[in-house]
Amino acid sequence: MAENIIMPKLGMAMVEGTVIAWKKREGEAVKKGEGIVDISSEKIEMEVEAAADGVLLKIEVPAGGVVPYGTVLGVIGQPGELAATPAVVAEANAKAESAATLAIADGQSAATGTSAGASIAATAVLERPRDGVKISPVARKIAEEAGFDFTTIAGTGPQGRITKEDVERAIKAAQETAAPPKAAQAAPVAIAVETTDRAAESQPERIPVAGMRKVIAERMYHSLQQSAQLTITMQADITELLQLKEKLSPEIESRYQLKPSVTDWIARAVVLALAKHKQMNSALLDDRIELYDDIHLGVAVALDKGLVVPVVRHAGKMTLVELSRQLKSVSARAKQNQLAPEEMKGSTFTITNLGSYGVDTFTPVLNPPETGILGIGAAKDTPVFVGDELQRRSLLPLSLTFDHRVLDGAPAAAFLATVRSYLEAPHSLLI
Repeated sequence: MAENIIMPKLGMAMVEGTVIAWKKREGEAVKKGEGIVDISSEKIEMEVEAAADGVLLKIEVPAGGVVPYGTVLGVIGQPGELAATPAVVAEANAKAESAATLAIADGQSAATGTSAGASIAATAVLERPRDGVKISPVARKIAEEAGFDFTTIAGTGPQGRITKEDVERAIKAAQETAAPPKAAQAAPVAIAVETTDRAAESQPERIPVAGMRKVIAERMYHSLQQSAQLTITMQADITELLQLKEKLSPEIESRYQLKPSVTDWIARAVVLALAKHKQMNSALLDDRIELYDDIHLGVAVALDKGLVVPVVRHAGKMTLVELSRQLKSVSARAKQNQLAPEEMKGSTFTITNLGSYGVDTFTPVLNPPETGILGIGAAKDTPVFVGDELQRRSLLPLSLTFDHRVLDGAPAAAFLATVRSYLEAPHSLLI
């Protein structure tokens, strides 16, 4: 029996997903448990595995397609089942659409996200095209680029959906119909040359802004538009910290099977400083500033296709070793796309480290609705006067971006100075 490949729901807040790439072509054999298609939600990417042995009978949603969860992406089965495929797909999508329609009729709101019915309502709203025509994203793009009115096309896809092939056939037919007799086709040579030159030009690669990239783009744009961001910088002398780290690493590794990184030591300094400067551990919500007792530390983790900010909750109650263990855990799982959606929200302050890329100072963008984010640059050995003596010291650049609506430059500088004081007295980070 044919098996549908369904767009899964990755977290309670998900309403749609993006097909990144198919790993098989139509007609190719697949084995149960074998990765067949890569998909993503707003913050998570994953590989969907085949649920049965067989062949990939049909790809319903091409790479780049954005569809609600529960949508049939393709069908796996035996070659003889190909004729039954449209009915299988149509039935599955019809059930999803019927459930969504009932949810809307019951007056459930998708925006609240308080029930499964509400999520389905959001799906129905997103699935309904802006012009009332069901058409795949790729087909729409081809038609719009060709200036072709796709509303006149009869779709052959599930539930009358217009496919890429439908659009290409319609455009070709229109071109053949509109072509004048050969005798009337004489045209100036210059025009023919110009057309040839244009056809020969290489076209730029077009990457749709969807999934994780879309969320990052929207959040960063809104962050800059809806807050008064200011960045101040400072250098911390971490010479003693590096020496202490080197001295303690063997013992910590032997006792805890863990080796704290410089970022872990900095994170410890940050949470201790946040405990002293509660105004930095805050958020401006509507017309009030909320100061938080609990410190939930976000740490920016770069992925191949974007950026996520996993959260270490109650970081202020952890020792250096505990904090290091948690930071390594969430970072590793983030890079493997194994984080739950709940682990990527609720942070009260964020750190981001570009030091490994050789960056000195930079301007990090606030992670809404937080008041502050600390950027960490690359530590460099620098000649520094200590009293009258010139010494070789390791200086670490720190870049603090804060919301000027919440606090002014002086208290922000005081917070950054506290972070520096902890880093320059590293034994205090062990208490």
